[in-house]
Amino acid sequence: MGDKKRIGILTSGGDAPGMNAAIRASVNAALDEGYEIYGINRGYAGLLDKDFIPMNSAMVADIMGQGGTILRTSRSDFFPTSAGLKRSTEILDEYNIDTLIVIGGDGSLTGALMLSRLGVKIVGMPGTIDNDFGASDFTIGFDTAVTTAIDAISKIRDTTFSHNRINIVQVMGRSCGDIALYAGFSSAAEALIIPEKENNLEEICADLLRGKDRGHLHSIVMLAEGCGSYRDYVKKFEELTQVTTKGTNLGYIQRGGSPTHFDRNLASYMGYKAVEAIKNDDINTVIVQRNGQYIAMPIEEALATKKIFNEEMYQIMKKLAK
Repeated sequence: MGDKKRIGILTSGGDAPGMNAAIRASVNAALDEGYEIYGINRGYAGLLDKDFIPMNSAMVADIMGQGGTILRTSRSDFFPTSAGLKRSTEILDEYNIDTLIVIGGDGSLTGALMLSRLGVKIVGMPGTIDNDFGASDFTIGFDTAVTTAIDAISKIRDTTFSHNRINIVQVMGRSCGDIALYAGFSSAAEALIIPEKENNLEEICADLLRGKDRGHLHSIVMLAEGCGSYRDYVKKFEELTQVTTKGTNLGYIQRGGSPTHFDRNLASYMGYKAVEAIKNDDINTVIVQRNGQYIAMPIEEALATKKIFNEEMYQIMKKLAK
């Protein structure tokens, strides 16, 4: 097998724009250090299937601007079981993988923590459009998802304006309302329905009607998926406002597409820093961005860090939505 340090890298859970930039940075940084690096296709499921491939710089030369992940991703029900975790460690030993780089969200990094407790050396990166990883200011893919949502909302607003309607725009985020908040703020949305706040529909509709009285004849309402489907709200809004209300679910378009410059830079920094952490033996960590700096935080501490809601942005948005 040789004496070179050998690294494995995988992407897991939901894909996020910028994952390829993180892969590229990790591969090239590892090769620059003289390490071998193996890509593991299809996340933890691929690990269990021994779907390994040696990576080289040519394989990642043109992937910076590609959405998705060239290593593909999947979810595995067997992996988090005691048998699945034990088998995973045996396979990593078989392939002489010294350290495993994991790019994914909270669930994927929780899986990485489980492996670390069995002796596997881990370095993680938070890759999820939801931005629900409290230890990092931003996660890989979030900025692109928001940018995609903003573009879609601008098109929806054209029709909403033309017909004097309310349109409820549903975005992803699970139990985190950041996509709705950031996209709504940038799109001058008139209202938000998000998990972090109590959502009084009567109050929201009363605010929309006050805006209508001031000559604002159409409205965009941002809905985070953690609060339910837009279908649950359309009829309620029509009843409370007597204004024709439509709904749109932006769905998976938020997860695809070429990453923004912010996500490319974020992912590239994190990928480089992941290999730097391995070089410095700063393992069982997650690379996070905090106050503009990139640090390796212990994975258990990172997973336990509570997500802080941007209350200031929320309050400013409410005041500007006139």
